[in-house]
Amino acid sequence: MEGAPGRSLRSAFLEDGAISRDVVVPEYPELGLIAFASPHDPEPSIRVEDGRIVEIDGTPEAEFDLIDAFLAAHGIDPAVADEAMAIDDLSWARMIVSTDVPRADVLRLVEGATPGKLARVLSLLSPLELMQAMAKMRARRTPSIQGHVTNRIDHPLLIAADAASAVALGFRELETTVPVLRDAPLVALALLIGSQVPAPGALTQCAIEERLELELGMRGLTTYAETVSVYGTERVFLDGDDTPWSKAFLAASYASRGLKMRFTSGSGAEVLMGAAEGKSMLYLEARCLAVTRAAGSQGTQNGGIDGINVTGSVPNGMREILAENVLAALYGLETCTGNDTQMSASDIRRTAHTLPLLLAGSDFLFSGFGSIPTYDNAFGPSNFNAEDIDDYMMIQRDWGFEGALRSKDDATLLPLRRRAAEACRAVLEELELLTFDDAEVERVVHAHGSLDVAQEQTDDTATAGDAVIERGITALDVVRALAARGFDVEAERVLEMTRQRLFGDHLQTSAIFDEDMRVLSALTDPNDYTGPGTGYRVSAERQTEIARVRQERTHAELLAEQAPHAGCVTLAEAGPAAAKVRPDEVVIGVSPAFAKEVWLTLSGVTVGEALRQMLAGIEEEGVHARVVRVTHSLDLGMVGWTAATLSGSGVALGIQGKGTSLIHRADLPVLANLELLSVAPLIGPEHFRALGRNAARHAKGGKPAPVILPESSAAMGPRYHAKVVALITRESACLEPGPARAVEVSWPS
Repeated sequence: MEGAPGRSLRSAFLEDGAISRDVVVPEYPELGLIAFASPHDPEPSIRVEDGRIVEIDGTPEAEFDLIDAFLAAHGIDPAVADEAMAIDDLSWARMIVSTDVPRADVLRLVEGATPGKLARVLSLLSPLELMQAMAKMRARRTPSIQGHVTNRIDHPLLIAADAASAVALGFRELETTVPVLRDAPLVALALLIGSQVPAPGALTQCAIEERLELELGMRGLTTYAETVSVYGTERVFLDGDDTPWSKAFLAASYASRGLKMRFTSGSGAEVLMGAAEGKSMLYLEARCLAVTRAAGSQGTQNGGIDGINVTGSVPNGMREILAENVLAALYGLETCTGNDTQMSASDIRRTAHTLPLLLAGSDFLFSGFGSIPTYDNAFGPSNFNAEDIDDYMMIQRDWGFEGALRSKDDATLLPLRRRAAEACRAVLEELELLTFDDAEVERVVHAHGSLDVAQEQTDDTATAGDAVIERGITALDVVRALAARGFDVEAERVLEMTRQRLFGDHLQTSAIFDEDMRVLSALTDPNDYTGPGTGYRVSAERQTEIARVRQERTHAELLAEQAPHAGCVTLAEAGPAAAKVRPDEVVIGVSPAFAKEVWLTLSGVTVGEALRQMLAGIEEEGVHARVVRVTHSLDLGMVGWTAATLSGSGVALGIQGKGTSLIHRADLPVLANLELLSVAPLIGPEHFRALGRNAARHAKGGKPAPVILPESSAAMGPRYHAKVVALITRESACLEPGPARAVEVSWPS
């Protein structure tokens, strides 16, 4: 194959890679396509007269837009403003990162800082410094995680079962949405039921149009909200028929009904709306977060969100995302960090985007890990989805960080899924909303996603959703239905979620319920990180739980496949091996445990078959063969070289129990060889036979073409390394000092 003129085959190969599906652009400040420090960003400033703020970031009071006016009235403390703004940028940056400056001192000063000041300060921090700042400044000590639970057909039983799975895995907030708005009441009801099956206290929400979302919350069918969007320019606010005041009113509406809520923002939104006003993404996000705090919201969902691909397209975009997450922490907000949109076609790139915050810790490491398959994620693919759960568990294990998830097998998950599906079905029947047969429940229990169930999108779910609204169904009706059908535990847990709204403790900043219904928040579980040895640390018990993943195999499990093949060949020892019996021979040296404790090679070929093929290849060339066992070393080079010193031709084969093989010659150094097949998982019977032929040809003085293993770009090490250690351990147990021993070979009849 030839490349096009002026274009290499390497370039053609790279252009077909996943990363080539990502489109990136140069900075274009006029459109807002710039992460930090746009030439159009205002110069930070503030002016206070008679206790009233009359200038913000170069804009005088007479020219304030809606955001400036709101911040001047509610978002910046005039008593702290002059002190905060007088600190030079570099000193500010060092205060944020330094473990010698208490978090509380930084929070106090932020109350007097303008968005322009904070954006400029954060632009000075490197990725590592931003991670350090997040570890210090986040509100809650214990990290948690939020998941998406949706499906493309709004199947309520599947919603309930998937909610149960998600909570069992460790998600403490569950977010759903619907392709069909009328389905929302039924989906919210199903999510509430399923979320309380494995353990109490998981918070749930249904992200839809704000009026209906609030109504569902007031009915007790949801327990928190977050899709209350704020923006960094006046025009985008007005395009959405909103103002900072209307958002503040909505926040108060939720809080007054005992519903936890957070605002949503994130860089890139203003660019997508065509109203970035030439400002940098971080500056606009600083305005959003200032509004969020001023409006009384306890937290924020930010970090790109729907605009992540815009932010990710410009230089330093991922650093800006991390900076805006840190900025939320500086404002004292609960940080629900945006990972709910897939930001790249490249697995490496999307993991690189996520990893810094996982290591630094965040109140919520994900705002929307897709706990369901990508095709069922009604928000669009999250940065991580159900297909990535095992990978996430392994990364959590590799680094030993608190990723908040735990591995569960089917023995645990299937009963929970069944209980959730049956509880949801019982409520739907008791309330005369929908019916499902046993076969559908069974499909839901075992389903990966909606493609595995029988039901398709129908109007039945929407009609049932309408009935929920029209009949005024509330969480108390759900409680009564659960109790009537014998689901007493779930009834009590749903009732407790309603009862907790009367106490309101979960309205504290960054509050969640743990599985014992204790409130963990900035008040009850404050972040106390002040350097090494402080802050949240994974306990020994939790580290043990983190280490247990689906892929973990015990030593006994790794060796279990050996036993069925024991006796596939017999190597009867016949005393010390004689040297140089005849000049036309090739000696095969086998390792200490070969056909003694190790019976199956890594490629799945038995040691008996491997030896049979080597002997056959030698015989095909008319050369005599002998087999000896080398017991003083398990090193393949030493095994082959020892056999070569005993060979009349000076040529020998060496083979370990795991299948790694070579051709050696007595006059070569131990670590040299004539041919080496080092990738044991790829060595098939034909390769062992060909290696035998080549050894015989070398013995006759020939120079045969070497045996080449098939091409493979698969990562062999991660798959086989643990098994190699187990097999080498068996080889080591069979080591004995002394000379090689002759063996007589026989196969069972």
